[in-house]
Amino acid sequence: MSLGDGDFTWDFGEPQDPEPVTTIAWRLAHLTVGLAETNGTHFGSQPAHVETFDYAGTAKEALRHLDEVYGKWVEGVRGLGEAGLARPQGPTVPPEFADAPMARLIMYTSVEVIHHGAEICLLRDLYLQNHS
Repeated sequence: MSLGDGDFTWDFGEPQDPEPVTTIAWRLAHLTVGLAETNGTHFGSQPAHVETFDYAGTAKEALRHLDEVYGKWVEGVRGLGEAGLARPQGPTVPPEFADAPMARLIMYTSVEVIHHGAEICLLRDLYLQNHS
């Protein structure tokens, strides 16, 4: 299925077996919308959802948007303090974390950023090796 509310959409479906090989653009969209959802739910940004998100149409726009939502996420995390990290997440994505402390969401999100960020870097390096 295609998700999004702009000129460009994000292809996504569950379950997929085997998982498809995804592109740099797919990974950038995944990170960007995930951070935007967390920012909207927990850090006072505009609400965001995968089905209505306005996905980037160029690499430059995708990187700018990722930098923006990541910066807001870091600012939100830094503002939590000890009490904020301990409080329950409440309504969130993934929903099974609702009763877990915010620290769990921060750790989960950090793993996603590191995991998919590393994949993006690897794919970029492989592309550059094959096209230089």
